[in-house]
Amino acid sequence: MKTQNEIIKQGYDALMNSLGVADTIRFIQYFNPGKGDYTKERHQWLDTKTLADVFTEMKELEEDDTNQYDEIIE
Repeated sequence: MKTQNEIIKQGYDALMNSLGVADTIRFIQYFNPGKGDYTKERHQWLDTKTLADVFTEMKELEEDDTNQYDEIIE
């Protein structure tokens, strides 16, 4: 089993080999840590849902959403 650091290094290497240095940096910069307190904020919506609600919403999701990564990174 690989360590988390080994997996991260392998991922960066794959990006570098596939995208090159500049586009790898652009790709990584696209993802940011965000803002706010997720733990606190999730209670605003999660505390009102039952497990049955969650399962119902999961079933309603489109199974093969092939367009979820169509956004162009500039």
